Amino acid sequence: MQSLTNVVYVICRKIASEFLKLTIMKYLLKILTTTLFFSSTFLLLSSNNIKPMQKAFEPKIQVAILLDVSGSMDGLIEQAKSQLWNMVNTMGKATCSNKVSPQIEIALYEYGRTTNNVKQGYVKKINGFINDLDSLSENLFSLKTDGGDEFCGHVIYSSLNELDWDAANENYKVIFIAGNEDFLQGDVLYTKACSLAKQKGVIVNTIYCGNKMNGIREHWNLAGECGNGSFTNINQDAKTEDIPTPYDSIIYSLNDKLNNTYIAYGANGYMSKGKQVQMDLANVTVNKSAGIKRIQAKSSKVYNNAQWDLVDAKANDIEAIKKLDKKVLPDSLKNKTTAELEILVNQKSNERNTIQKEIAHVTIKREAFINAEKVKNTTDKNTAATLETEVEKIIRAQAKRFNMEIK
Repeated sequence: MQSLTNVVYVICRKIASEFLKLTIMKYLLKILTTTLFFSSTFLLLSSNNIKPMQKAFEPKIQVAILLDVSGSMDGLIEQAKSQLWNMVNTMGKATCSNKVSPQIEIALYEYGRTTNNVKQGYVKKINGFINDLDSLSENLFSLKTDGGDEFCGHVIYSSLNELDWDAANENYKVIFIAGNEDFLQGDVLYTKACSLAKQKGVIVNTIYCGNKMNGIREHWNLAGECGNGSFTNINQDAKTEDIPTPYDSIIYSLNDKLNNTYIAYGANGYMSKGKQVQMDLANVTVNKSAGIKRIQAKSSKVYNNAQWDLVDAKANDIEAIKKLDKKVLPDSLKNKTTAELEILVNQKSNERNTIQKEIAHVTIKREAFINAEKVKNTTDKNTAATLETEVEKIIRAQAKRFNMEIK
């Protein structure tokens, strides 16, 4: 009897042990199944329902300048050189509805030069969208006129197709094409260019160099309908009136001080700093107004040289000095510690801010003086429309469509 009891006990114990193992396995299987379910559900939600973080909207003004460089356009090129800075200063005053200043990018094309590639419609991209204003000015000064065929539809289409236009509809994207001769020349119709302009949200403005009625006869008003743009005409041979003021020498002196606040770095730093001085001289050589307006632009946020100047680089990125490879510094700075460089850059930044405010203050006085002189000499007032006057007028009107205010 005792033996039978022992046998039953052993059998029951084995059964209980197997039952326990089975229960534990079922429990673990249930946990595993639940875990896999929730993991797959989370991954499904992540891939299908959770949208990736979108890049913050960056307001921009993108401008493409298309200039006729055929033989009769010397006056247009001279105006473009000297009046660039008024356009820059106008755009530099723009603010969006959220009080943010838009980034400004400018591209430059020439057309109508016989030495350019005939297969490309005698069109040449001088530079794509850049915010390096010294290089842009240098490129304008490099333009020379030469006889040739002016294919307006081709250059508009090329600029639309080749440039990196921003995709945001909220940004002001605009083309200014200036020249003369018949607008319908070439094998690329302006209608093809207009279609692409509307697709990309780019406004095309045409500026005829000469009499308005001649511009209409030569079809320059047609592209004014392209992308809700405008048609206007200018006297390309009109000269900028230089009125001497008691503030000119003060502004030039402040500009010299301003240039001394730049700390060059990088492979092209020394060359870029030299270019800055060269373009100061080149612009004032054209006329005094161009030189002063360039200095005015240099006192604003739109003039930024972070690619070669340590002060602007740090203004763009607070960690710029810490990230800097000291090998790219000039010899006089290579042995300085990071802390010493920070002190130097902060010092130059403070100096620059003070000088820029002084330039802005004196410039206001200079403009008031010039306006008063023009009132005194109304009979000598130059009322001819120029590239400067018409481009400023157009930018001010069109920027409002994009909730940008220009004061």
